[in-house]
Amino acid sequence: MRRDLQREAENGLGKSVLKGIRWLLLKHPDNLDDTRNERQRLEEALKLNEPLATTCYMKEELRNSWHQPDKTAAQRALDEWEKKAAASDINMLKQFSKIIATYRSGILAYFDFNGLSTGPLEGINNKITPLHKMAYGFRDVEFFKVKIMALHETSYVLVG
Repeated sequence: MRRDLQREAENGLGKSVLKGIRWLLLKHPDNLDDTRNERQRLEEALKLNEPLATTCYMKEELRNSWHQPDKTAAQRALDEWEKKAAASDINMLKQFSKIIATYRSGILAYFDFNGLSTGPLEGINNKITPLHKMAYGFRDVEFFKVKIMALHETSYVLVG
């Protein structure tokens, strides 16, 4: 969205304000650094462009839906978010609300398991993959298993 708006910006002021705010848009508002004027730069860019501001506020509202106390509250928050996105004049939000609707059951499954995430498991798998590639040809499977167990304890991966 920001990229398209920057391309469309005609005057020099609009382009200069939008340039370099990508990471500010992605940051959590609590993490904006006031010593580097990040909050001020973001507010200036949002004042300049209403669709960008709407998208930014909708992103934060969607992020807050993860902090609901239970699945029912999360479902209501997601319903409300989808209605707002569909009612907006921003095509990217409308498209994204359709994607959210498609994956709704998977998103809400997060609340079925008390916020359990597969993130740590994915991280471990990403560490095992290069270890497996380096261990190609080893005859001892038990050594490979020991190396997998020791992944979190060492900064190196394979030592003969």
